[in-house]
Amino acid sequence: MKAEGKVVVVGAGLMGTGIAHGFAVAGSPVLLVDTNEDQRRKATGQIAKLLDDGVARGKLEAASAASAKARITTAAAIDQQAADAALLVETATEDLAIKHSILRAAAAALPADALLATNTSALSVSEIAAAIDQPSRVIGMHFFNPVPKMKLVEIIKGLETDAESLATAIEWVKRIGKDHIVVNEAPGFTTSRMSALMGNQAMCMLAEGVASAEDIDKAMRLAFNHPMGPLELGDLTGWDTRLRVLQYLHTVLGEAFRPSPLILKMVKAGRHGRKVGRGVYDYDEEGVRIPGSGLKVN
Repeated sequence: MKAEGKVVVVGAGLMGTGIAHGFAVAGSPVLLVDTNEDQRRKATGQIAKLLDDGVARGKLEAASAASAKARITTAAAIDQQAADAALLVETATEDLAIKHSILRAAAAALPADALLATNTSALSVSEIAAAIDQPSRVIGMHFFNPVPKMKLVEIIKGLETDAESLATAIEWVKRIGKDHIVVNEAPGFTTSRMSALMGNQAMCMLAEGVASAEDIDKAMRLAFNHPMGPLELGDLTGWDTRLRVLQYLHTVLGEAFRPSPLILKMVKAGRHGRKVGRGVYDYDEEGVRIPGSGLKVN
């Protein structure tokens, strides 16, 4: 098992796009897999913009940006292009059946010594790994959004993750300039457990009329020096994703994680967050918040 070579990233959403960008900049060939052709096209455009912005800010040489763009290819499925890959990172929706399907396809297509990683933010790595005959090579690599800016990767050991897989995952994380923590699998790991609870309580306070959304977020930014408030973060993460995490944690950890009814209403109304232009706040086509707009609950 080695921390060099081709990387397969499954899922061309926000997380997959950021992860693919990170590995390409670090010098790895990247195969970005998504069944949706429009999503693949959008992702490569976003990566190109990130690289061009890096050049404009003086953070990246133009030649390096061009090389990174050339390292990225796309595909609709995990196919023969993945036959020489050393790492797979899946970033699919938090649905165990979907993740099992991806892991089985990866186990069949990638070399037997490739590391298989899941970017799940809450599901059991052990349960995901149970889909294949070699669960020892499955590990959690939980990146944070926006990936190019966030320094941490949470590395999660499943029940059968072996020492070689852990060491290789750490080397991959160092290769792309990130720091890490190692977590023995537990529901919600460390970050998702804390973040989900904070975001859920913020939504409860909003629904109760304790304070406005702007003031709840302002309190966390100014009193605790958080870069963004919990409602802003929920919009960035996606309330549909946050709801699935909370539902899972509520099942395994109890009443403290029961989703706020307001989150349920928002998801049913299609207010999933920044990715669709509407969440607690409203956003323009560039993802910039529209002043004075947003959810009114009182």
